[in-house]
Amino acid sequence: MDPATLRAQAHRILRDAAIPELPNHYSGKVRENYDLPDGRRVIVATDRLSAFDRILCAIPFKGHVLTQTSRYCFEQTRDICPNHVLDYPDPNVVVAKRLTILPVEIVVRGYLAGTTGTSVLTLYKKGQREMYGHILPDGMRDNQKLMAPIITPTSKEFDGGHDAPLTPAEILERKLLTPDQWDQLSAYALALFARGQKLAAERGLILADTKYEFGTDETGRIVLADEIHTPDSSRYWKAASFDARFAAGEKPESFDKDFVRSWVAARCDPYKDAIPEIPEQLILDTAAVYIEAFETITGQSFTPDLDGETVLERIRARLAPLFPR
Repeated sequence: MDPATLRAQAHRILRDAAIPELPNHYSGKVRENYDLPDGRRVIVATDRLSAFDRILCAIPFKGHVLTQTSRYCFEQTRDICPNHVLDYPDPNVVVAKRLTILPVEIVVRGYLAGTTGTSVLTLYKKGQREMYGHILPDGMRDNQKLMAPIITPTSKEFDGGHDAPLTPAEILERKLLTPDQWDQLSAYALALFARGQKLAAERGLILADTKYEFGTDETGRIVLADEIHTPDSSRYWKAASFDARFAAGEKPESFDKDFVRSWVAARCDPYKDAIPEIPEQLILDTAAVYIEAFETITGQSFTPDLDGETVLERIRARLAPLFPR
């Protein structure tokens, strides 16, 4: 999408997706969820941008981009692992099988990277060499490729607590998963990551790490949930410049979507202070990066859906067949 078109359509933002006709509403940070009586879940991806445990703003087409990136990647991996998708009635909406989410979050990492407290690079810089059941050698550099991809599981805290690193032994000792579940989940995660890396390489990208969420259906079968290989759940680098930047000790070139986060953090304490008004151009720049990410990851051109007076009106019309009669 060219800058002029993006600016002209930037008013089509989905901040909220309250649809009172749908039952059992649960509002997440960036998604609105509705549980239907027949076991289906309607997930509406809004354009909200969440950081610092609060909503900072809304980014035009963000929900569309993330939902459709996941759609592409779910379709490219459905031969590896069952996923929760049933239908896509709208670019921002997935109708999915309702699952019981497993209490372990899976991150697969191919590189020594990351900034959070649970990332392998953060732990490595603190002097740790044994982490998540793996032992890393001394002398590694920031963003260096690992000998082989590793799984770095964390506890999934459903009550708002902070996730904590886990080893496979701890997962089994705490009975978070059965041995069979851990084996199956691990095999799925590594196979999905390998496919994701292959697809990324074909598009001139490096998939450095990614997050997966799994659940079980009514039969106990493990099913991939949430999203897959999106720019929000994954770390993508641009392959063409990686070697030169790594040799120079520079950060890899990536889809840098953190304009807003960085801008806010430089102007206030985002955990305590009121958020200053965010410039329109900053929001448009972030939208452009999301669209670039979609087009690069999928190889498809981004075409906005301009039906309806508003995005919410369009979604309501398309979900009307699901309203209780």
